[in-house]
Amino acid sequence: MTTRAETRDRRSAGQLPERDPVRVELRPVDAVDVTTLVDNSSDVLLPDVGPVRRWGLAGSAGPLPIVPSDLAVGFRTVDLLRAEHGFSVLIEIRVGETTHRVLYDAGATPDGLMANLDRLAISPDGIEAIVFSHGHFDHVMGLQGLARRLGSRRLPILVHPDFWTRRRIVGPGGAFELPTPSRAAIEGAGFVVVENRRPSFLLDGMLLVTGRIARTTGYETGMPGHQVHRDGRWRPDPLIDDDQAVVLHLRERGLVVLTGCGHAGLINILEHAEGLTGVGRLHAVLGGFHLRDGPIVPRTVTALAAADPAVVVPAHCTSWKAQHALFTALPDAFHPNAVGSRFEFRTRPQPDTTGTQRITGQALKHTVRPERPGDRAGRR
Repeated sequence: MTTRAETRDRRSAGQLPERDPVRVELRPVDAVDVTTLVDNSSDVLLPDVGPVRRWGLAGSAGPLPIVPSDLAVGFRTVDLLRAEHGFSVLIEIRVGETTHRVLYDAGATPDGLMANLDRLAISPDGIEAIVFSHGHFDHVMGLQGLARRLGSRRLPILVHPDFWTRRRIVGPGGAFELPTPSRAAIEGAGFVVVENRRPSFLLDGMLLVTGRIARTTGYETGMPGHQVHRDGRWRPDPLIDDDQAVVLHLRERGLVVLTGCGHAGLINILEHAEGLTGVGRLHAVLGGFHLRDGPIVPRTVTALAAADPAVVVPAHCTSWKAQHALFTALPDAFHPNAVGSRFEFRTRPQPDTTGTQRITGQALKHTVRPERPGDRAGRR
């Protein structure tokens, strides 16, 4: 990553208007589990490797659920997790014997998040708070299905104040206006909105929400073509100021940083997390990096490789070119993401299960879903 001296030099030259973030005290935790609930990829053949447990035929995170089928011998088939252009993870944090659960983002479609939670047999009842990385619809709109299931729980939702901004993306094919979250509707569904531009804590100082991220590198310049509607007209908005990350401090290992889209720039995010916490060691980074193409990819990869993380999980909006570059530079740290994957971060190293696969009849031991009336009508 950029050295502090380089940052000071660029700032003194007038290239960096940002000020250093305020230092906060992030309480270390004993374990962090991150389960991918919504992402752009689904793959039931990925095996367990190192800290990741995979859902499906080859992993140990969970078996495939069984559903009725009129077209199969025995009238049964397997159900699969759905992939969509969106992002959501369940964060489970453990200190001693106590476990906390926080949802980070909610995916794109109204029922996508809740449907995948059901397929994973994960109850949403234990979720204590929801953090949104930013207000783009592919991270927000899955909240509808969750609200329908939970009812009015007064669950806190942490957002940046610009979360509610009206936005569009302008490209060669014209302008696409993004669905805008409705504060009135979200509060009406029973959630409690908590806004903050500044860093904030959850769970007695164990989980840090960065708030607005300082833009300190010279090459992470945002999203071209992104605009906001402000003061009666559309204006360029490449920086997407409401982008915020989640940071945890895994005891004896370093920071675990989660990004939704990474619009602020991956290296900006990691430098900001280090500046806020004073923890100079990066253990893992997981989420959307918004690396697509061009010179930003090699520069970001080089800076990330210099930070030497143990685990790198590019997801969601990270292009295949960027993923290839990340794997080439960090082959031991790189792990592809897929819905259902559970990343288990511990204070002690875990055994590597590379090469072990579990493609067996175990998958058929999941509870069969109840049949609907008429499912067997006309069968002989």
